Amino acid sequence: MEAKDKNFSTKLSAKKRTRSGNFAQVLLKWIQIIPVSIWMLLLVVIPLLYVLLMSFLSRNYYGGLVYKFTLGNYSQVFTWQNLKIYGQSIWIGLLSTLICLLIAYPFALFTAQKGPIAKMILMTLVIVPSVSNSLVRLFSWVTLLRRTGVINTVLEKLGIINQPLAMVYNTGGIVLGMSYLLLMFMIIPIFNSLDRIDHNLIEAAADLGASKWQILKEIIIPLSMPGVFAGCIMVFIPSLGYFFVSDVMGGGTSIMMGNLIENQFQVSRNWPFGAAISVMLIVLTLVLLVIFQHRGGKMEDLS
Repeated sequence: MEAKDKNFSTKLSAKKRTRSGNFAQVLLKWIQIIPVSIWMLLLVVIPLLYVLLMSFLSRNYYGGLVYKFTLGNYSQVFTWQNLKIYGQSIWIGLLSTLICLLIAYPFALFTAQKGPIAKMILMTLVIVPSVSNSLVRLFSWVTLLRRTGVINTVLEKLGIINQPLAMVYNTGGIVLGMSYLLLMFMIIPIFNSLDRIDHNLIEAAADLGASKWQILKEIIIPLSMPGVFAGCIMVFIPSLGYFFVSDVMGGGTSIMMGNLIENQFQVSRNWPFGAAISVMLIVLTLVLLVIFQHRGGKMEDLS
């Protein structure tokens, strides 16, 4: 009888220890989750909800918000004049994305084939420029490329050109600025995808007589597509909203979606319309993310 009581008490104490251990684990999880949740709620969820609410409001003559429900802001989003701005923004975004892809993929492929130290050095060279201010880097390009800049001056003195080339303050300058600033966001996800490829697959294909082109076409490119698609998203979406690139490198000659949104808040004081355009841009981002996941992409590829 005493042995049974002893076993029962032992089991009871073990259950209590298990429950206390589970409670401690749950408590630890909540302690880790609550600060991040509060941070996300205050700095992401509430601002987004406020922008969504604002997009359905009206404004008065002086630009103040009027809490009167309307869908007029969204109908104004799709006027012909604004659609031309969206089309131009999408064209510049696609062109910048393509240029970044053509530069980033060979570089990422070259880097992924190197040793650990070489990989670290090359990727550091990619990331380090982003530490400096974007505007400073863009104005450096303007100093080099403007009509009285370094490049035009040197080319004229060498007799290669008779008059300065228009390399900035136009659409080409905007594309150059976008590609330069966003190239890093294309390189990193592609490199991560290439670096995760099992080299045994490549060696097996080579042993079976596959050429380098066949290995690239049949193994490397298909397995790196999640990184390619992630990089395209990370370049294309920001390119629609980088209004300062259009201001600095385009000289205000081209209006993009980012400029349109900025003007509504800074100049026209039409906050509801600016919020409506912002909501449409957020919806476009979510659609691209859904397509990305549907095609087998992982969200960590975007981090």
